[in-house]
Amino acid sequence: MKNDVLAFEGLVERNRDDLYSFAVGITRSETEAAEIAQQSFLSAYLHLSQFRNEAEFRAHVHWIAAKLMSSSRSPPRTSPAAEGALKAPETRAPRNSRADRNCSADQQALSAELRRAIEDATDRLPERHREALLFKDVAGLSYEQIAEVSGQSTPAIKEHLHQARLSLREVIDRFYNER
Repeated sequence: MKNDVLAFEGLVERNRDDLYSFAVGITRSETEAAEIAQQSFLSAYLHLSQFRNEAEFRAHVHWIAAKLMSSSRSPPRTSPAAEGALKAPETRAPRNSRADRNCSADQQALSAELRRAIEDATDRLPERHREALLFKDVAGLSYEQIAEVSGQSTPAIKEHLHQARLSLREVIDRFYNER
């Protein structure tokens, strides 16, 4: 029993930030996101014996969070508090010279600016497009799972996701063309 609790704590530790960011990206509320994460982890704890690996655990908590968010859907908030909705992967290259350090500092600033541009663009997406993007690309839900949670057809989900990705691609293209 003690080993189960320790294993669960480790799973929560490794997945909590990702789940919380996902929930903030959809709900636009830090309080709601924290409650959804807590309920999702409670559900996972109650079903802990059913998971064969961490990927199944991660999928379950995101699935439960998505279901909770869709069942308590409220009008979208326009608060910019959706920090971390889309996270750029961290890259760390070894630094050998002063030129490398300057280049790396420039790249980090560029990455931060690009991340802000993507987050702003994600915030401006129509709600259905933003949800499809976050459910698919952040939470990793299947099209069928997204359709079930949102009550939309799979083709509609694919269209929303396509439009969201096109919008973000335009933002990224514009970002680099203005440099």
